[in-house]
Amino acid sequence: MDLGLKNRVYVITGATRGLGFAAAEQLVADGAKVVVSGRTDEAATEAAAQLGAGSAVGIGADNASPETAARLIETAKSRFGRFDGVLISVGGPPAGVPAHELTEEQWQSAFETVFLGAVRLARTAVGELGEGGVIAFVLSGSVHEPIPGLTLSNGLRPGLAGFAKSLANETGPHGIRVVGLLPGRIATERLRYLDSLSGDADAARQRNEAVIPLRRYGTPEEFGRTAAFVLSPAASYLTGVMLPVDGGSRHGF
Repeated sequence: MDLGLKNRVYVITGATRGLGFAAAEQLVADGAKVVVSGRTDEAATEAAAQLGAGSAVGIGADNASPETAARLIETAKSRFGRFDGVLISVGGPPAGVPAHELTEEQWQSAFETVFLGAVRLARTAVGELGEGGVIAFVLSGSVHEPIPGLTLSNGLRPGLAGFAKSLANETGPHGIRVVGLLPGRIATERLRYLDSLSGDADAARQRNEAVIPLRRYGTPEEFGRTAAFVLSPAASYLTGVMLPVDGGSRHGF
């Protein structure tokens, strides 16, 4: 199936590795152009080089900075001549800290990066997108069910899901779609780190895979293909939903 991605232009944040990079890689494979951001110019430039100089440009940017959203979108327009959507992917906040030990400074830092930075990117994108535009958030299964050891994510991701749903209702009449992706256990560097917090990463993976209906972790490529479809014109009637990409792990419908 042709997803209709040829020559469309997307901004992908947090795209130097992991889920963001996997999504950018699939978009480029299907003919799209991407602006990828990361925490440093070096990492973003390297990621763009891996994706292909003619299809990607890398920008070092902090999602918490008020200037980041406009800068990334302007880069898309100046380098590729258009802007069709954004995938807002943010690296996970600190893990493994008991809820009662998290400091106010840790909460503030996570809020600025994970929540407010994402809201700012989405709000700025709305002002630049026309009919057919799309805004997608990479969230987490914690939107529906808290994940042990991830208190910061458990506190912030559900709020972003609520914001995304509200935004979808408001932008729908203008032809702009808003969706959320809820990755489960996808085999990224971040997940390997989380498994290692148990003291035995291999044993943790075996325990976790045993309760996933598909009995395995997902691959970044599988997530990337899902993200590319959701961002594409092929998903033109999909908006206002939180889509699990979790091998069936979600207990509800």
